[in-house]
Amino acid sequence: MLNDIAHQEHLSVPISSAMQVWLRPTLILVSCLALIACGSTPEHPGTAGKSQYGTWGGVLIGAPPAPNPRLRQAIISRAMQEWEFFDRQIVVFKGSEESIPHVGAWEDDGIRQSSRVNTYWRAAGQPALNGMDCQEPWSAAFISWIMQSAGVPEYQFPRSPSHSVYLASLIEQADMPDRWFVPRRITDYSPKPGDLICAYRGQSRPRMSNGYTSAPALDGIKSHCDLVVAKNPRTLEVIGGNVRNSVSRTTLEVDSQGHIQPTPRRPWFLVMENRL
Repeated sequence: MLNDIAHQEHLSVPISSAMQVWLRPTLILVSCLALIACGSTPEHPGTAGKSQYGTWGGVLIGAPPAPNPRLRQAIISRAMQEWEFFDRQIVVFKGSEESIPHVGAWEDDGIRQSSRVNTYWRAAGQPALNGMDCQEPWSAAFISWIMQSAGVPEYQFPRSPSHSVYLASLIEQADMPDRWFVPRRITDYSPKPGDLICAYRGQSRPRMSNGYTSAPALDGIKSHCDLVVAKNPRTLEVIGGNVRNSVSRTTLEVDSQGHIQPTPRRPWFLVMENRL
């Protein structure tokens, strides 16, 4: 019908008043639909709109994986096991003060401890290093071993001797579905057991924008991550390697909403949520 009507208009054939009344709203509707089609740009997946899973720097975070509490607990248990192996060293941060109420075994105390650190280095692809190489920070190797020994596949958590390498990879892939670890801002996310909390070291400050950072902004920075193992109303319990020369369990203060608070000794800038 519309093709016939358009052909009549092209030939300037007179149209009755009744036909004009019927035709006007029809043509307006067709014109509006055409304008909508021409003016619309398809949304790129992961870069627009809203998501119940949150965003990171304007990019939608992908849907979570199926819950796996057993694997989450395995990650935590591995960290607890290593803390006990190193004689349960305890570190406490209260405001800007740091104390060590219990000193455990250190990386270079003997062959037992040194060889254990070598096990961590092997998971990060550095089999020649051990606990006697005190000048080499092994906290990222420790986290890599925790994930590997708990059964986390490398495509979900790439092992590396540098925290910035696996953090950059996790940020880059956060918009993909079924990612086990995704980034969260420290200002609006309360860490829970199984998460990683990360700080930069020294003057190696990452570039940030409104609490967000990017994979390129982490290139080459020196950082440290701890694994959250327990959560209390105003404190977190975290375990990390190469903390005061040992595998240490650290108590950190959080605010009334459970957010970690950066301090000069631990300038936290990022949380990696464990969605298992």
